[in-house]
Amino acid sequence: MDSRLRSVGVVLAGGVGQRVGLNTPKQLIKIAGRTILEHTLALFDAAPEIDEIVVLMTPGFLDQVEEIVARGRFGKVSKIIEGGGSRTETTWRALKALGPQECNVLLHDAVRPLLEPRIITECVRALETYSAVDVAIPSSDTVVVAVPGPRGEIIRDIPDRSRLRRGQTPQCFRLSVIREAYERAFADPDFDKQPATDDCGVVLRYLPDVPISIVPGSEHNMKVTHPVDVYIADKLFQLAASEAPAPSPRDYREALAGRSVVVFGGSYGIGADVVDLARGHGAEVHSFSRTQNGVRVEDLSSVAKALAQVGRVDFVVNTAGVLHMGKLAEVTEEAIADTVGVNYLGPVNVARAAYPYLRETGGGLLLYTSSSYTRGRADYSLYSSTKAAVVNLTQALADEWAGDGIRVNCVNPERTSTPMRERAFGEEPPHTLLSPRAVAQTSLDVLISDLTGQVIDVRLGTA
Repeated sequence: MDSRLRSVGVVLAGGVGQRVGLNTPKQLIKIAGRTILEHTLALFDAAPEIDEIVVLMTPGFLDQVEEIVARGRFGKVSKIIEGGGSRTETTWRALKALGPQECNVLLHDAVRPLLEPRIITECVRALETYSAVDVAIPSSDTVVVAVPGPRGEIIRDIPDRSRLRRGQTPQCFRLSVIREAYERAFADPDFDKQPATDDCGVVLRYLPDVPISIVPGSEHNMKVTHPVDVYIADKLFQLAASEAPAPSPRDYREALAGRSVVVFGGSYGIGADVVDLARGHGAEVHSFSRTQNGVRVEDLSSVAKALAQVGRVDFVVNTAGVLHMGKLAEVTEEAIADTVGVNYLGPVNVARAAYPYLRETGGGLLLYTSSSYTRGRADYSLYSSTKAAVVNLTQALADEWAGDGIRVNCVNPERTSTPMRERAFGEEPPHTLLSPRAVAQTSLDVLISDLTGQVIDVRLGTA
């Protein structure tokens, strides 16, 4: 019999985005193709340690949360409850909704969508020993204690920075402990005059003998509070190395056997290996390229005719790409047209032509970028900029097509041993390059997953 306590993720989404400059809850702002709340729910829903999720939402917006949960198929969400007028009241409503049975409670700010799965794992593990756990990181800034002076504030004290930590969430407790702390707090007439700023503060104040363990947090586990935070979080999602899931052999069979997979650029390199692997799992694969059958992705009519030959389409993969190096002032018009046509118009055309087919099947589109998309470099101006455009296209389409059930993702491989690269750089040490097979394997993992709007890195040593 499993003696493990159930672990409940409580997502606190009760605020309104006033500091962000909005009249709607900031957790409903879209970042990287999804609302902030969706990103956060996806983390807890995917965590194997979490058995149940309870959402506390701003009054008047419960219907939107119900739609998000249904659309995202977040099966662990058991309750959606109205939040209170303060953080402590919202937390108390969650605690009352959890019932009498002892459990682990992980209280997390909904507007921290970049939480690492590792932190959830370590918090649940820490609760095996402690009944209260906080997540914190060292303070990289000097913290000063200010007091009123004759002309503004003055510094009274500078605490030792080595002992200071910046608190994050989740804050985690045995249910009986956090309930008792709040019961004592509400019985204290001075609590409302000096309310605690977080849940660990309530335990520290009213159950001082209960030790609070610290799990290392992450600089990326930021809280979206101010307008600039929206842009920072969006960029972090864009640059984040999202992990591809690891399907089982049964997952591949169920997702691919008898399904129709179309690969553009499937004659060699990564595309050829995607074709081979997908066929190995029972998919009906259709491969198109300019060398194989005269299909040019830069020509919308050519792509449309290819898809019309196939009929039903469950998955579309576009690996077609070209690399012309050189200074922009010296590159030929033909090279410019080829780079922009294949590397950017190609994905646009493939997406436009594939949309009605994927809407019918609720399928997936997979595009490819390059590590050079994060920063343009000399002699790569055209290549880098088109690859950056593909990332933005991926995220935009994931947002546009979410209501149609279409998933759109992008694979970002490190330097890979492909004919395109060999033509540009000549022979390179094999141990410094990814194999096309490894990239193709990750591509299939992403293709059959529930991910959308993600950029998945494939790196040496992890592929």
